[in-house]
Amino acid sequence: MSKNSTIVAGVGMIKFAKPGASDSYDQMGAAAIRDALADAGLSYDDVQQAYAGYVYGDSTCGQKALYHVGMTGIPVVNVNNNCSTGSTALFLARQAIEHGIADCVLAVGFEQMQPGALGSHWTDRPTPFDDFDSETDDLVGNSQVPLALRYFGGAGKSHMEKHGTQLNDFAKIRAKASRHAANNPLALFNTEISEEQVMEAPMMWEGVMTRLMACPPTCGGAAAILCSEAFAKKHNIPTTVLIKAQSMTTDFPSTFDAHDMMQVVGYDMTAAAARQVQDQSGISIDDVDVVELHDCFAHNELITYEGLGLCPEGGAQKFIADGDNTYGGKFVTNPSGGLLSKGHPLGATGLAQCYELTHQLRGTADRRQVDGAKTALQHNLGLGGACVVTLYQAA
Repeated sequence: MSKNSTIVAGVGMIKFAKPGASDSYDQMGAAAIRDALADAGLSYDDVQQAYAGYVYGDSTCGQKALYHVGMTGIPVVNVNNNCSTGSTALFLARQAIEHGIADCVLAVGFEQMQPGALGSHWTDRPTPFDDFDSETDDLVGNSQVPLALRYFGGAGKSHMEKHGTQLNDFAKIRAKASRHAANNPLALFNTEISEEQVMEAPMMWEGVMTRLMACPPTCGGAAAILCSEAFAKKHNIPTTVLIKAQSMTTDFPSTFDAHDMMQVVGYDMTAAAARQVQDQSGISIDDVDVVELHDCFAHNELITYEGLGLCPEGGAQKFIADGDNTYGGKFVTNPSGGLLSKGHPLGATGLAQCYELTHQLRGTADRRQVDGAKTALQHNLGLGGACVVTLYQAA
């Protein structure tokens, strides 16, 4: 099949909120869709396919959200790939465009979350995390600590043991996230906090993690309209932002065979996806200006610097100390505030990252704007597992 360039025609997002303080999932999804359509200057009748992402919900929640906007009989596919769900919807939408299956496709993600730690809603069948949990028990123990903290805190602890990373390195990442989010009116938390405040927060795992190093459960919605070049020309849509390359990876044998928590949480998935988008596009990681990556915990942001190749393996501590992860440095990372400050509604996260990077490449990110941003990288990770890396360029 012939391939076509994929244009980000429109993006939409609503302000993220704490559980219990948001609209219902369908209303949040519908609001994000309307925002994206308005941004593209299109009507719902122009959309030929839709991919709806969410993790916690019944089987056709996508239709429930979409039907508020229109009922046109188009294919609607519901997507669940854990925390990479939003980017998985984007991945499927892009494939439909690039292979000429459709000319205008919607990807939407939303999540209505409950307070507290993530957990399974099923008790009468095997969990997809059985192998991950068993490996985590063997490697880190601490069964009294919630599993998500053990996964990513364990990965951070592995990095500390290998490379001498300190707890305050994670605190610096969290403080940086708050400085960025202070300029983002759609973020859940807009208050700037210091490295010292992060270190003084309640300890969740002694010597490994304080409470402020973890992202909060969040509700929200985000959406993107993708289209072909021919569709854009016909509808007078600016071809400002292109998806130049995209890769989805799943787990390798090393996830478990390496007996390393960094691998359990997807380090090799990240590294492989990053290499693949560089190979597809011919664009080096060094040419990237701005990055939105999956900082569900400050620990994951740190190891992802190395997984994506933003710095060498073992180089994250220096990368942070040199300010290469923020404005004035080599890669402005999570200008939105990331999951740590913006929030993490699972199904919406990948599309919220797309929203941020689209505005960065358009030059419309207001006080968050990265000067001269022309190339952007998105990283969205879900355990179980899947990782989606997307490379964007300003046309």
